[in-house]
Amino acid sequence: MIPRTEYLNQLISFKDKNLIKIVTGIRRCGKSTLFELYIEYLKNNGIDESQIIKVNLEDPELDFRDYMELYHYIKERLNPDKKNYVFIDEVQNVEKFQKAVDGLYIQKNVDLYITGSNAYLLSGELATLLSGRYVEIKMLPFSFKEYMSAFDEKNDLQDKLLNYLKCGSFPQTLELLQENPGMVNTYLDGLFSTIVYKDIMIRNNINDKLILESVVKYILDNIGSAITTKKISDTLTSMNRATSNHTVENYITAFLECFLIYKVERFDVKGKMHLASGYKYYAVDMGIRNYLLGKRAGQDMGHILENIVYLELLRRGYKVYVGKVEDMEIDFVAENEKGLSYYQVALTVREEETLKRELKSLQKTGDHYPKYLLTMDRDLETDYEGITKINIIDWLLEKE
Repeated sequence: MIPRTEYLNQLISFKDKNLIKIVTGIRRCGKSTLFELYIEYLKNNGIDESQIIKVNLEDPELDFRDYMELYHYIKERLNPDKKNYVFIDEVQNVEKFQKAVDGLYIQKNVDLYITGSNAYLLSGELATLLSGRYVEIKMLPFSFKEYMSAFDEKNDLQDKLLNYLKCGSFPQTLELLQENPGMVNTYLDGLFSTIVYKDIMIRNNINDKLILESVVKYILDNIGSAITTKKISDTLTSMNRATSNHTVENYITAFLECFLIYKVERFDVKGKMHLASGYKYYAVDMGIRNYLLGKRAGQDMGHILENIVYLELLRRGYKVYVGKVEDMEIDFVAENEKGLSYYQVALTVREEETLKRELKSLQKTGDHYPKYLLTMDRDLETDYEGITKINIIDWLLEKE
């Protein structure tokens, strides 16, 4: 079992704090395993088995008709004389779950942890009901560093990165890659079908699976490019799959809510302001993208590397935007409590014209925040007038 150290440390830091710990992320990214790791930590630090209550709402044997059944099931199992650590997996599977969550939260002897595979978990009534009383831990599939920790041999890094990009970063795909590579696509097919059916079609009352899949394929085929709902609907209509802007917009919202894709807004670097157009989208996992797009998935390695860098910046706790400088673009503006940092991503900058183009927007920012050029090159200078060039693999594996 690969230790999800960053996420585990977050749970440990919030232990016994009067907050609901909510772990969100796409299905099968490792949320349940994170709970197992944390429960093991609790047991190793003096918490008795009787103080731990775990409920997985994906388990068909735990088929609660409503939130009251869930609430009473857990309440009956609480140890009245000790602190109880309550874990609820996929809490959104119970209607009006937020009322059960609130009821458990107000118990003085309960430390509550929940997971959910849909962002709407923290919208609407729950967000209102629990305002200021929860902390969200946003979970992603394996980083490349976590992926590499599964291998005893740390050589052939470039080949391993290509496998990571091809097969994806879900824990199960890594296991299959080591034991039965031919089953990776079968697994991804099942995972994608479950997300589409359970998290999108049923929840949003969508019947047209063909159009739904056409929209997500278009987005995944255009990661790192600015796209609009009109452009998508016009393209599908030209392919005899007529659909409206409104429908496309609803589908995109559904993809975002189940963490299948991420939306990146633009940021005006000179004006230090957010812009309301020109959004880009990135995939949560390259394996799913490859499975859906087939042979054409690997045709744009530059944008694929951008996608990996974007996800890594999220893992490192940044808010991430696409940067605009005059009429040029910076791939990513990353913001945290220390300020801003800028990242330009390219497959290679060996040609002088390419290097000049990639550096130009970074040179135009007019500030002294850190600036990085990430490429797959290993044989060029590492610094260009204050802009640090780093090999992408080295950057992915570096210690924070």
